[in-house]
Amino acid sequence: MTERRTGGFAALDGAPFPPFRPGEVWLAGAGPGAPGLLTLLAYHALRSCDVIVSDALVNPAILDWAPPEVERISAGKRGGRPDSTRQSDITETLISLAGKGLRVLRLKGGDPFLYGRGAEEAYALARAGVPFRVVPGIPAGIGGLAYAGIPATNKEVNSSLLFITGHDRFGDMPTDADWRAIARAGEVIVLYMALRKAREVAARLLAGGRSACETVTFVSNATLPTQEVRETTLAKVADGRFDLSRVPGPALIVVGRAAMWRDHLDWFSKVMKESPLG
Repeated sequence: MTERRTGGFAALDGAPFPPFRPGEVWLAGAGPGAPGLLTLLAYHALRSCDVIVSDALVNPAILDWAPPEVERISAGKRGGRPDSTRQSDITETLISLAGKGLRVLRLKGGDPFLYGRGAEEAYALARAGVPFRVVPGIPAGIGGLAYAGIPATNKEVNSSLLFITGHDRFGDMPTDADWRAIARAGEVIVLYMALRKAREVAARLLAGGRSACETVTFVSNATLPTQEVRETTLAKVADGRFDLSRVPGPALIVVGRAAMWRDHLDWFSKVMKESPLG
């Protein structure tokens, strides 16, 4: 019989985590959704901070791990919606809280530097002379795909991977994206925040030379018990034969053959979804 290991998470109590000092801001990624995918440094920040400024994609269960006396401020943004918190207000809040000598945790879904606008916030903090630390998180475009049985890279499928956002800060299609070049260059394309623009994106990729029968996979609520995965083709998305209204958001969109082994790699079963940690 294998001897049971002792210590567990309690062994981390004396670990030499970096100090979270008063007046600092930590920009941390909360991962794609499942609380169990939070990094140790982000958990340390949760337990050490005075205030959390979180975005709309952070799982509320993660916030429950912070001590009850920690102030919680919701600063969510939703692709151009009028009720979204303005980015300028968020950065001003971070600077103001740090100026009061508080330890400020800016917690974002996924990774703060991958479509999280963390770079803008870090730049504003730097200009204001506020010390900050970046704590990377597991991006949804990596962890979310893995939970859907989709490898981000596979030597049998792709040697390149493109991450594209489906809208700009106003909720419109990005004006600086060269969709013809994207269609040619990306063997596998992972689209963030593109559900509302999926038909237009599909049409542009087809115009750029992508195959009409190419697989498109929608991964909704990635890594959560409510995760759903739907597959169709690029042509059906572009011409409206695929009903986008049946796809819950938030959703990742994967274009390409990355999902070809899903029948074998779809490990996140109904039983596994019952785990609250992922």
